[in-house]
Amino acid sequence: MKHMLRIALLEAVRVAGLPGAIAARAKAQQPLPERPRILLIRPDHLGDMVMTTPVLDALRAYVPTAQITMMVGPWAADIVARHPAIDHLRTCAFPGFRRTAQSALEPYTLLRQIAHELREEHYDLAINLRNDFWWGAALMYLAGIPRRVGYALAPAEPFLTHALPFRPHRHSTFYNLELTSAGLEALGLPALEQPFAPEHYPLVFTPTTDEQCWLQTQLEQAGIDEKTEVLVIHPGTGGAVKLWRNAAWTRSANALLNRYPTARLVLTGSPAEHEMLEAIAQGIEPRPLLLSQMTIGQLAALLKRASLVLGVDNGPLHLAVAQGTPTVRLFGPTDPAIFGPWGPANRHIVITSQEKCPSCPCIPCGRLDFRPDELDEHPCVKRIPEQAIEEAACTLLNTFCRQ
Repeated sequence: MKHMLRIALLEAVRVAGLPGAIAARAKAQQPLPERPRILLIRPDHLGDMVMTTPVLDALRAYVPTAQITMMVGPWAADIVARHPAIDHLRTCAFPGFRRTAQSALEPYTLLRQIAHELREEHYDLAINLRNDFWWGAALMYLAGIPRRVGYALAPAEPFLTHALPFRPHRHSTFYNLELTSAGLEALGLPALEQPFAPEHYPLVFTPTTDEQCWLQTQLEQAGIDEKTEVLVIHPGTGGAVKLWRNAAWTRSANALLNRYPTARLVLTGSPAEHEMLEAIAQGIEPRPLLLSQMTIGQLAALLKRASLVLGVDNGPLHLAVAQGTPTVRLFGPTDPAIFGPWGPANRHIVITSQEKCPSCPCIPCGRLDFRPDELDEHPCVKRIPEQAIEEAACTLLNTFCRQ
């Protein structure tokens, strides 16, 4: 019944948007304005938003006169709000990405409302930067935008003017760049230069001077001077199935501090994760600094200062890559080919439970929404041994921090 309702509602959207689509087709035949208006849509949370940042510099370089607007969820706005390539930032509480319940009709009510607002802004190009986000494709269609770029995936494809074939198991940033390149071609401009690689299109997020000064104060109060190597562990993540064992973090932290006695450890997380940080910190000597009340920029300043960052598959690890800091990260249900580090391969080590856990053949399954009572049946991350983490951390510290 729910599937049939969606089909009916999407058909209603298609019919309602036909007059605008016809007008948009005529507009696409007109000469491109001197300052083309470009809309980028990305509904995701912190990590995915960090992996979107390379397209902003690329667009600004290829279309320096463009007026670039980015529409993001309020939960990730801080990642791109300061980016110099963006002229306007719009926030939208995208359906399906809010961590609250919603009615079956709410996505369509919001779709109509936001499309009406966008129609008044007369965009020349819109790019749906999430490959499976049908709502974003429908939004571009209802807004009457003449060039609408996305992947040819149902049910989004009928709403697009430029639908790219979707090739699975590519990196998330690769997809962002491929769509952006197609958007440039839709405008009659040259495509992005290949290859789509981190050295050509790096992640970008720059902490401010004030954020770096805040960090310096925090470190000084903890007795950490500018010559001390800082190790950061960010153990939390949005999906419980991706968590490692608290006791394993404790043992690995102690092993590293014993190996590098002049280093200091910082544990980071959200306010909701403070209890987990305390549990990990209890057995670590010397006691680590706990920071769970930080802005994104303050966290980035810490990650930039760090010699090494360890964690599971989470947004802050991508933020660390944007700071040029080596990382060690644990993967289980998510695919590192898609969500792994977008940075120099020799500076980042991914440890997958598939390598260390032959009893978990289903990974990467891509599923994160396990109920609490199901988690014990999916221990793919929890079974990664401490030794693997410690060896990877030592490899990076010896290579980049112990010359």
